[in-house]
Amino acid sequence: MKFETFKAGRWAKRYQYQSFEPVPVNHPWTWEDPAINTLLEQATRALGELNAFSLIVPDIDLFIQMHVVKEAQTSSKIEGTQTGIGEALMEEEQISPEKRDDWREVRNYIEAVNTAIIELQNLPLSNRLLKRTHAILMRSARGEHKLPGEFRTSQNWIGGSSLNDATFIPPHRDNVPELMSDLEKFWHNEEIIVPHLIRAAISHYQFETIHPFLDGNGRIGRLFIPLYLISHGLLAKPSLYLSDFFERNRASYYDALMRVRVGNDLIHWVRFFLNGVAQTAAKGREVFRQILALRSEVEQSVMGMGKRAATAHQTLNLLYRKPVIDASDLERELKVSTPTANALIKSLRNKGILVETTGQQRGRVYAFDRYLSLFLS
Repeated sequence: MKFETFKAGRWAKRYQYQSFEPVPVNHPWTWEDPAINTLLEQATRALGELNAFSLIVPDIDLFIQMHVVKEAQTSSKIEGTQTGIGEALMEEEQISPEKRDDWREVRNYIEAVNTAIIELQNLPLSNRLLKRTHAILMRSARGEHKLPGEFRTSQNWIGGSSLNDATFIPPHRDNVPELMSDLEKFWHNEEIIVPHLIRAAISHYQFETIHPFLDGNGRIGRLFIPLYLISHGLLAKPSLYLSDFFERNRASYYDALMRVRVGNDLIHWVRFFLNGVAQTAAKGREVFRQILALRSEVEQSVMGMGKRAATAHQTLNLLYRKPVIDASDLERELKVSTPTANALIKSLRNKGILVETTGQQRGRVYAFDRYLSLFLS
């Protein structure tokens, strides 16, 4: 199938509405557009450089967790949650009751990402894996009654308040299993020659168009991208997430997807996707560079803390994973006494590493502010 002659699907008449029935994607793809070749080269190079960084940075897993938290917060923000990245790092009791539903959705996303990455070691990228991930995402959240871990058995829609005023109506429920089976085969079909980044672009579009779950499709569809790249060896670690790019270009993102459905313009979508990969990978590489520079500086700083230097170093390793803490976190994670935890916090505050964020005398929370800010830009 050539991008230039691609027909995305057809509109099928249903009772009082029309659903969009996309064509299968598990077949060869070609294109004549030279811009795609250039963008594919740029995206592949940037992704390779990011992957190289993730392979050479010592103790990379300390920092990967913050990438996961950032992705969870940003991807959930696209869906309307209001949890900030600092709040996502706090414990539930530190979150005001009116914000806890949003907080749980973000924390579920973090658990879903981490679990899916681990399961990829024993389970291929598959609909089975996506269903398991969806079940975690929807657990104890506002979508818990919307068939967590199962494909939908009723009609859903995108935009608007009902089927009558929807922006887009995905395929009929009866067609979801066959379409998702075709998509899964496309991920692993070695008989067709299609670069993996092109497959990922087509797959994300197709998944969002099928909208196989009653809720959580946007988050699972965005999470699919790093899962695909890891499963096919383009990434060694989950270090690339496109949600930040999609959030900063939200209108363009939704427009690019709709242009395929209503105008068959797959070329525009693939260009947009590849540009997003190139920009996001380059940004991720720069964040790793800044992390290394900051790490060198702060670890040099704590070396002068005498007998507390070793415990301070352990504290930094905790802060790389969880840059918002309170004294009880240090007591629990480092197995130290309350006086020792408070003394460590005081020393790190004096060195400008920790900043108190609450302004309270009780229940104080501290942030590794300079590190956290690297994930906020």
